[in-house]
Amino acid sequence: MDVSGSVPPVMGGEPEAPAAPLAYEGVWRFTAPALEESVPQARRAVRDLLGRQGVPADQDLVYSLLLIVSELVTNSVRHAALLSPEVAVEVAIGREWVRVAVEDNHPYRPKALEADFGQTGGRGLLLVREITLEAGGVCDVEHTSTGGKVIWAALPLTAPAAQAPAAPPVPAS
Repeated sequence: MDVSGSVPPVMGGEPEAPAAPLAYEGVWRFTAPALEESVPQARRAVRDLLGRQGVPADQDLVYSLLLIVSELVTNSVRHAALLSPEVAVEVAIGREWVRVAVEDNHPYRPKALEADFGQTGGRGLLLVREITLEAGGVCDVEHTSTGGKVIWAALPLTAPAAQAPAAPPVPAS
């Protein structure tokens, strides 16, 4: 995956040199069959990746990311498996944020439903949206160039109080 961008100019007009990437920064992608068993496997893979890379994420952030991954993979398995026998999970880790994304080949672009207390399900995307907003992050659903969709959420890492987290990159469509 190529990520492109530019360095914003500094008050003197000259751009600052980009900082060297930290050891935990990078992008990882894996695929799994669109089966129920893939949900806990995806959750474990993301948890293990965060630990292995030494991402400075507190326990609440890790739990939030794992819940988001669980909800998004579950949605793909339940609603897209007929047209998408495989689901892709991507984890992008930057200096100040973590972005998780789930991609499938089903063209339907879901919307977060409002709470209907008469139903026992159907609120996964609402939950993802609320967790993301509570953490100070952003989330979205986008179409892919192959006709499917990618649903992503980016959450800020715990940053020093004096700094505001930089905005996560928006994935290229």
